[in-house]
Amino acid sequence: MNYKKLFDPEPVQVFEIREASKTVKGDMGDQSIYVYNEDIVLAVNVALATGRPLLIRGPSGGGKSSLARNVARVLNRRFYEKVIFSRTQARDLLWEVDHLRRLQDAQTRTLKPDFRPYVNPGVFWWAFDRQSALKQRKMTTPQNIDQPEPGESPDRPEAVVLLDEIDKADPDVPNNLLVPLGSLSFKVDETGEVVNATRTPLVFLTTNEERQLPIAFLRRCVELKLKNLKKDDLVKIGLAHFPAADQAILQQIAELIINQSRDGTALSAAEYLDTTRACLELEIDPNAGIWKDLSKITIWKHGRTPGRNI
Repeated sequence: MNYKKLFDPEPVQVFEIREASKTVKGDMGDQSIYVYNEDIVLAVNVALATGRPLLIRGPSGGGKSSLARNVARVLNRRFYEKVIFSRTQARDLLWEVDHLRRLQDAQTRTLKPDFRPYVNPGVFWWAFDRQSALKQRKMTTPQNIDQPEPGESPDRPEAVVLLDEIDKADPDVPNNLLVPLGSLSFKVDETGEVVNATRTPLVFLTTNEERQLPIAFLRRCVELKLKNLKKDDLVKIGLAHFPAADQAILQQIAELIINQSRDGTALSAAEYLDTTRACLELEIDPNAGIWKDLSKITIWKHGRTPGRNI
């Protein structure tokens, strides 16, 4: 594809290589490696150009979360991650009030006259304005406590934010994020302080399709749907993670897995890597009878059934 790329990674992007396995040389860890294709690169470029959040759809274990972290490293940006739960509220992502500490201060007659010492910056406060977040956190942290700054590479000027599994939240949560994400600004109710973004963060949202997202929110996003992996895709990922492995073994494992899938279930990269790692570490021959038991452990889980070839 020929266009001006604001984001232009290597096809296989590697960061922070971890200590190699003693038995499988070259295994560098899932979080350090990402294998890109042109669809992914284009989606990230569109998100950068438009300033819109990038919603990533795909099965669990397909590389949605690790994509955001790898993009942050390629762009040399600080990285913040928030895993969404059913009880997460939109305001939790902007700021939180430490009501427990406030209650304790009231009981000990040390209650502060306003809310400022009880307000903790949320992930978007840090992403919007790091200096403001640092100033606010200094008010809430006792002077004798050295609290590390949240996020990865916090001293870099621009930010990437990952909201992981946004579909687990109540439908009001994405809708309540429309204004702060659209205006790049929010007001802290308890203190009246207005937080404005000094630079536009790149926001990633992931969904496992457990709950339908509001239409109004979807219209404010750009979207990337990770494709189902084919044999060549799996082998490419395997070579990136296990460069010292025999390519024929990687191809054989990929072919066996795909041929044995008869229920239409998409195979995740994580499942392929787990299976491959087990074969290499345990020296399991994919042609041996133990393959059937291995594949039940790493692939055919959660009620899925293998095809007739197993």
